[in-house]
Amino acid sequence: MTSLVACLTTGKGSWAHVSRLISQQQWDKVYLITEEFGTKFQAGRNVEFVIIKTSKSVQEISKDIQMQLKDKITDLEVAVNLVSGEGKEHMALISALTRLGLGIRFVVAGERELEEV
Repeated sequence: MTSLVACLTTGKGSWAHVSRLISQQQWDKVYLITEEFGTKFQAGRNVEFVIIKTSKSVQEISKDIQMQLKDKITDLEVAVNLVSGEGKEHMALISALTRLGLGIRFVVAGERELEEV
């Protein structure tokens, strides 16, 4: 199994997409990159919120994500979903994950099961 790292900020229907994605796979751990408001998301199982402030620069957000994920993911790669959010958060997340030395597999929730992009 692997861990899922997903943005959970803005975008019509994106929270429902992330919810389906979480339920379509048995994840070691789910890390949701979100603002404080996103902690209201009813995720259910094995979820940890990584709180960011989108008013910060891309570099600052990336460092915040790195600090919160450091030493938590022991696999060599993670599944990543960027359906929710904006480019700034996406750039920061990809930067943080690669700086942590992690490989990335992009995934989306399919009709019935998880799909790799």
